[in-house]
Amino acid sequence: MALKIRLTKVGAVHQSLYRVVVAEARSRRDGAAVENLGTYRPGDKGSPIKVNLERVEYWLSKGALPTNTMHAMIKKARRAAAAKPEVPAASA
Repeated sequence: MALKIRLTKVGAVHQSLYRVVVAEARSRRDGAAVENLGTYRPGDKGSPIKVNLERVEYWLSKGALPTNTMHAMIKKARRAAAAKPEVPAASA
């Protein structure tokens, strides 16, 4: 079973919303997904992609291949996560 990390469209016309999913390579674009990893809103300013990078790493380690578009988006999400400073917990 070959798995792909790809986008699935769920938004309305002119209100695009995509889910980042792991799905079998032979399934339809909007077909059944193995797991939902996050969302992508192309119209949002700032950070349009929200993705669980831990789960992305897990699926990549299991052999799932991202599409070209998702490969670029994962790189951007990793850069954004690395640039975001960690907020330490306030001590009482």
